[in-house]
Order: sequence, then structure tokens, then C-alpha cells
Amino acid sequence: MEEIPSLLPIYNAPTLKDEEGDKSLEKIPLTIVTGYLGSGKTTLLNHILSEHHGKRIAVILNEFGASSDIEKRMTVGQGDEQVEEWLELKNGCLCCSVKDSGVKAIENLMQKRGKFDYILLETTGLADPGPIIDIFWMDDDLGSSVYLDAVITVADAKHVLEYLTEAPIDPEDKTPLENGINIATRQIALADLILLNKTDLIDQERRTLVEQELGTINDSASLIRTERSIVPVHKILDIKAFDAEVTTKVLEIHAKDTQSGQLPTNVHTISLSFPKGSSIQRKALEGWLQTFLWEHRLPEDVDSDVEPMVILRSKGIFRDAETDELLGIQGVHELYEITPLPPHPTKGVNWSQGKVVFIGKGLDKGRLVSSLEKATGLSPIQ
Repeated sequence: MEEIPSLLPIYNAPTLKDEEGDKSLEKIPLTIVTGYLGSGKTTLLNHILSEHHGKRIAVILNEFGASSDIEKRMTVGQGDEQVEEWLELKNGCLCCSVKDSGVKAIENLMQKRGKFDYILLETTGLADPGPIIDIFWMDDDLGSSVYLDAVITVADAKHVLEYLTEAPIDPEDKTPLENGINIATRQIALADLILLNKTDLIDQERRTLVEQELGTINDSASLIRTERSIVPVHKILDIKAFDAEVTTKVLEIHAKDTQSGQLPTNVHTISLSFPKGSSIQRKALEGWLQTFLWEHRLPEDVDSDVEPMVILRSKGIFRDAETDELLGIQGVHELYEITPLPPHPTKGVNWSQGKVVFIGKGLDKGRLVSSLEKATGLSPIQ
């Protein structure tokens, strides 16, 4: 079993040390913008690059749209590599275009540090955002200069239900996708914020159905309706979705149990709350979590033929029985981290009740409750 890296408390904005002195510099927040083909991702980012919002944002486009008003960049080939040319735009933003995960572009971008305060990274429409999230959330090298703020998924209100029912086949090599979950479903399940775009193209009845189905998959995400991808910039920046304290607020407002909707995705949200004032042995919970996330099975099912449960996203909060410390859980696929919350809660946030939330496929709440009780000695409230 892999050794879990030690984690340090982070209560305030992440910082790094300036190599030329002791001056602390805030890390740059990065938001991943994903969504299926034609959803409006590039349109959203083009708006940000052309409007005067007073913010210095570096935007990495997957590729410029043919109708973009922004000057197209020149790509100079050097062997198998590309040299990204960063354009400085009139509204103070920076922009470049890449056809990969954008890691190289961000490494080059950091050489322009001081000219921007935020990074938006667009994925391809056919990309599973999971591996990209892993890169920017857990990568030690990139983590020294940027931190993942949130994942925003742009959904085409008119066609998203069709995309969610597509066969789980890799769009490029046509091979079956692992665990039978298609790309569009993964994009919704991993979102911290869903921009439901093109709502002007459907009636209210259809919109209600679409929102219900999206909520069935991911009830922990906020949703904003948009037309032509127009949304105030401040609503998509500084979400801090991977911050333990913010996660606590989200768990109180969202993240309720959902049942399978009308679509055959079998991906939904399960929420498990612990009795108020209770505490859990961290080692016991973490051991259970490792088996569940890494083996895709409950501890008692590892050697059985029970259908695996596939977790795409996990969040939680609990009090450690040994240290009396409040801890937050964040997970994407098999990766997770447990971090301490500030000693004093934000006004209006209730930290007296532990809670864990899973978004995934084939989740059985009854079996989850029974398994957690066996592992921790504490029964979640059903």
C-alpha cells in the first residue's frame, strides 16, 4: 500500500517564497474550464478576453475558434514541441492557445509572473478533466506556483442530455472507457460550478428536466444559467472549491442524496451524515477510505465478486477523536487529501456534524452505511 504523504495545515491563501528574497508571494489560482464539444467554453473565455473587467487574467485556450475576434497566434514547430506565443491584450489579459493539457504553457506563463493574477485553462471538449485536475491539484512542481481553485463545466442546455446518454467509448480511439462512464458525465460529475449555457434555446419544462438530471449526477455543484456564455467574471473566480472551509459551506447547502434520474448513467450523489457532536478515529476512517477509493470496493468486498463502486469525486468533514481537530476531505478519483480546518468557524457555518459525500457510479447507500459503521464504530444517519 502506498504511503500517504504528510500534509501541512493551510488556513490562508497559499504562498511561496521569492527566490530572490524572503518576500512571500501568493500562489496564482487556476480554474479549469471544461465541457463537451459546442457547449460554449471558448465563447466564455473569448468574452473574458475582450471585456473590460479590470482583472488581469491569463487564459489558455485549447484552440482559438474560427470566429474569434482575437488575433490568432502563430505556432512555431520545433521537432515535436510547440512554442506558445503569449498575446498581451488591451484589457490587461494574457492569452495563448495549446493543444495539450496546458502544463507547458503554464510553465512558460510563470516567467511572466507579475502581469496576471489568475489563470483560466480550457480543456478539449472530449477530455476527461480528471487527469488534468490531478496534475494541477497534486503536482509538487506546479504546486509551488499555482493552486487549483475550481473546475467549471459549461453544459449545452439543448443537447447535454443527449451527450450524457452516449455510449461510454473513447472519442478518439473508439475503445470502451474504463468503468463505463462517458466523457460528458465525467465532466458534470467533477464540476464545482456548472454553467448551464444556451438556456434561451429551450423552454422552461425542458430546462427543469435538464437541471434535475444534472443535479442527480452532481448535487454538490452550484449552477448558473447563461445565454451565449455571458456570466459576470466575479462569479467564476475565487471559488476556492478545494479549500476545506469552503467545502464545509458547500456540504451544508448542497450535496444531498440523489436517486437515479431518467438517464441511464447510474452516476449520482450519496451523502452520509454522522450524529451531531460525534468524532471519528482518523486512522479508521482513512483506512476505510483508502480501500474504497483505491480498490473501488468496500473493505468487506475486496475478495468478492460484488460489482465495484466507482468514485469520481469525494468531499467531507469530520472531527478526529484522537486530536479533537476538525478535518476536511477532498478527493478526485483515487487521489484524496485530508486537511485541517481553521480553529474558528466562519459565521453561519455549522461544524458540529460530520459528513461525507461521494459522487460516483453504482453507489449503494445501505452498504456504505453498514461498512462505515464496521470500520469506525459510528453509524451514519440514513
